[in-house]
Amino acid sequence: MWNTSLWRWRVIGIFLIALTISGCPKKTPPPSEGDLGSPSDSTGPGGLQEGGLAPGDPKERTDERIRGDRDTSGGGSLQDIYLDYDAFDLSQEARDTLQRNANWITKNSEAKIEVEGHCDERGTVEYNLALGAKRAKVVRDYLVTLGVPTGQISTISYGEELPTCRDASESCWKQNRRAHFQLLVGR
Repeated sequence: MWNTSLWRWRVIGIFLIALTISGCPKKTPPPSEGDLGSPSDSTGPGGLQEGGLAPGDPKERTDERIRGDRDTSGGGSLQDIYLDYDAFDLSQEARDTLQRNANWITKNSEAKIEVEGHCDERGTVEYNLALGAKRAKVVRDYLVTLGVPTGQISTISYGEELPTCRDASESCWKQNRRAHFQLLVGR
């Protein structure tokens, strides 16, 4: 009888020790600006070099886009690319489109382009802003590998704030998961 009671206390003790050690899981904080870029890119916060920032106040540009004061057709000959749900990797179709966009940008050296990262409405606002930033950054980085000077490209994330379609359907969500090209200078 004594062995059974001692065994129970040992099991309870081990359980309490394990519970104390493991504790409650901590919430994972949203990604910081530094998480979106890496120091090995020799970039600043958010993965942008200071020379790669678009002219003007980013808040003013964002407010203009949300109010609809800016041309939303984008960069003329530049085509948007579309991304998969919850992803920021580039498909072959997106890479082909970016190759054509890179050719246009390099031929128009006076052009300043802002790559806008967009998401569909699913997910939190914070998550979608971070995902939109990653989408814009991967597009910018790919354009740079194709020979576009970093000084011609800036990035911004609108997350889910500027949808092209407002229906709650997969066909609509596909249209909103995009990288949009906004011509800032050089029209």
